[in-house]
Amino acid sequence: MKRYNNLYSKIISIDNLELADKKAQKGKSKQKGVIIHNKSKESNILKLHEMLKTKTYQTSEYSTFKVYEPKERIVSKLQFFPDRITHHAVMNILEPIFTKLFTTDTYSSIKGKGIHSAAKALKKALADVPGTTYCLKLDITKFYPSINHQILKNQLRRKFKDNDLLWLLDEIIDSAEGIPIGNYLSQYFANFYLTGFDHWIKETQKVKYYLRYADDLVILSNSKTELHRILSVIKQYLNSNLKLQVKGNCQVFPVDKRGIDFVGYVFYHTHTRLRKTIKKRAAKAFKKKNKAVIAAYMGWIKHCNSKHLLKKINPNDQVFRFRNTKRGESLHRKKHKNRRNIEHTDNRPRLQSRTIQKEIQLRLFDFAD
Repeated sequence: MKRYNNLYSKIISIDNLELADKKAQKGKSKQKGVIIHNKSKESNILKLHEMLKTKTYQTSEYSTFKVYEPKERIVSKLQFFPDRITHHAVMNILEPIFTKLFTTDTYSSIKGKGIHSAAKALKKALADVPGTTYCLKLDITKFYPSINHQILKNQLRRKFKDNDLLWLLDEIIDSAEGIPIGNYLSQYFANFYLTGFDHWIKETQKVKYYLRYADDLVILSNSKTELHRILSVIKQYLNSNLKLQVKGNCQVFPVDKRGIDFVGYVFYHTHTRLRKTIKKRAAKAFKKKNKAVIAAYMGWIKHCNSKHLLKKINPNDQVFRFRNTKRGESLHRKKHKNRRNIEHTDNRPRLQSRTIQKEIQLRLFDFAD
């Protein structure tokens, strides 16, 4: 098993810290912490370099806030300097390593993947109708807060032998109970924590159709009995190896009777619908005519069978048209007379819609810095 070494010097280099600072500031230039930092940016970078070099860096105190969509969660936030810069500096170097370790069935917080990649993969799996008659859908009870520090540290030591790097990762891990939702590093730690489980599912249990988005798991099969067996061994594995518990609401069910609620959609063999909670929020956005928010929600709507949904939530505004393709219904923007496309009614539409879509994802799925 390959173990990585000599990474810490790359992480704490001035060049990498400057790059981390630039990345951490993306889309956050008006935040108070960023404004204060930029007044002394060069000296702060040198100060951070010295703190990391001498191992005097300590994680700052967290501030927390609650989000209630779709359910209450506590999100943690660290200071921009020195913490968020440090986290980006770490991931500038470690992200390619972590990504190599993740299986192809993992979709959360990975560059080039995400919600729509997961949706596409599930649709592809469902194309095998006889082999995907039943679904096992489960998630993990309080996943982020339940991540065991010692187990995570042991996992990291099996992949890294750079003691300086391990010191820094330990410092970040031990700064809060579990893994705090909101930390940039947390999403990678969370995926890494379940990577051994992912390999076990695919390689030991020989599960053909498996998808994971954060702690939301979908397994498909043509056998209800086999899925109940898999559920039993999953519970045992997670409890014994990772100190995690499966939520009590997990179920095995026929796909076409109930549909698979996953990454904001409900999937059937014949079609895909938007999750009801997202429909309601999209309807509110259309009602308020917030075009940037509408554009963000269109990122979900255009990936499902949404023709009738748009007619229902936006009956008097003929901004969109549809056409049928071999792949099913697809959404096409249309300029209306005396109106501009909603993507172009704002001076910064693409940036705004991307930012808002990330905020919506924060509420629904991911909790990234």
